[in-house]
Amino acid sequence: MSDFDYSQLDDLIHSRIRLAVMAMLAGVEKAEFTYIRDKVNATDGNLSTHLRKLEDAGYVKIDKRFAGRRPVTDVALTPQGRKAFAAYLERLESLLQPATPGDES
Repeated sequence: MSDFDYSQLDDLIHSRIRLAVMAMLAGVEKAEFTYIRDKVNATDGNLSTHLRKLEDAGYVKIDKRFAGRRPVTDVALTPQGRKAFAAYLERLESLLQPATPGDES
């Protein structure tokens, strides 16, 4: 495999909104849906669609609860999601390394 093999990037994470969600969640234990929505500047429907994809992949866990009478949705990275995000970042960093002329590996 070439050091510049971009095909090794996780396409699920590579979407702009999903990448923003993963990056934001990597720094916290969990976050409310509305906080994430506002931080990544997405609509409710768009964010819901992206979170569903991340949830289906096992990258995030979604918990619904009530605060008083108000429904609250909490989102957190799973251990699998943290591992996938770390691998994504590692692969991206390897793509950003300067190439050595004549390096055929």
